Formats: sequence, C-alpha cells, structure tokens
Amino acid sequence: MTDVKIEYSWKEALADEFDKEYFKELSEKIRADFLLNKPPVYPPASLVFNAFNLTPLGEVRVVILGQDPYHGEGQAHGLSFSVADGVRIPPSLKNIYKEIEADIGTKQPDSGNLERWAKQGVLLLNATLTVEKSKPGSHQGRGWEQFTDAVIKKISDKREHIVFLLWGSFARSKKTLIDTNKHLVLEAPHPSPFSAHTGFFDAGHFSKTNQYLRQHGKPEINW
Repeated sequence: MTDVKIEYSWKEALADEFDKEYFKELSEKIRADFLLNKPPVYPPASLVFNAFNLTPLGEVRVVILGQDPYHGEGQAHGLSFSVADGVRIPPSLKNIYKEIEADIGTKQPDSGNLERWAKQGVLLLNATLTVEKSKPGSHQGRGWEQFTDAVIKKISDKREHIVFLLWGSFARSKKTLIDTNKHLVLEAPHPSPFSAHTGFFDAGHFSKTNQYLRQHGKPEINW
C-alpha cells in the first residue's frame, strides 16, 4: 500500500483509494516536485494532509470546501481559506469573518489561522491539496480532485448529520456526492470580493450550522 502520512482514521477509511493507480501516480509526481523545488510547492510537504490530521473522520461535524491552496510564500498550511499566524488575512477570509460577525456577533479576530475550527470538527478541505508558487490551479487535474471527491463521498456515507458549506460554483458542483437526506448542505456564492455581495453576505450559514448541530445533539462550533 502507498504509505501516506495521514491520521489513522483517515488512513483506514481511505486505504482503497491510496492503493489505486491514479493515487500512486499522483504521489510520485508530487514527491518529485517537492524534491526538485523548482518552482516551490505549497503547502510544505508535512502539511499537505493537515486538514485530515487536525480533524479525524469521527470528529467531523462541518465540511468547508475550498478549491486550491494559497500560492504565495508562507500562506498555505493545508487548511482551506486559512493562513498561518502572522500572515495577512486574505480577502475571502476577511469576508467570512465579516459575515460571522453580522450573523452571530463574534468579533473579527486578528489572525487568519483556522486551526481552532479544525480542532472543533470543521474539516477545511481544498479540492486540490498542492500548488506551485505563484501559479494558481497548477496542480489541478493531476488526481487530487478524484481523491477529495472520494473523501466527501466517504464522509457522506459513513457519517450522519454533517453540515457541508458549499460556497461558489466549484464547491456547489460537489453536492452530487452528498446524501442530502441525512446531511445539511448550505450553498452560497463564494466569499471572494468579486461575489460575496451576490448572496454570501446575509446567508446566515454560521447560525444555521449551529442550529442544525444543536438539533441533532452535537456541540455547536465556536466560530
């Protein structure tokens, strides 16, 4: 089996996926890119599966789907929409914070690090888990999407009463992977400055998420 450094519950749940030919080829390509480092690949190799390591399968309560890691130096750390402490908060995340404050009153923090969400059961999943420096979308179409589609399907099949937050047309296209009879899917435009004003603001997804979790006997997320 391909030896993937990933949290045990995910390693067990995705064992079949790791053995598929596409994943072996993907792993070899990504490993070669990291070794060559021309151009650099983000996030650092140790953080590619950070979302999984911080949020084991059995602890997932919410899934927030992004498309691609940030492609600037020091930004990406394996969590969708999140940046490490000390890194300037990106525009989409600023808008997420604005909507949280408008929706539930939580003041906007100074840091864009969303590890605190991940540790509460929010899986911050990008559809593509690596990217070349300064080249957004450069690792799309290599096999990551097939892998992360399998992750979404696995969560849908194995768990119950998960909230999936799908923002933007790309994320919304993944709705077909989710059993909407046993999960809540909330859709809105992307929080980027180009589209946030077309329906992301005032969607109330954060209060709706907590209300749903509460109704199903799960702890709310401290956004």
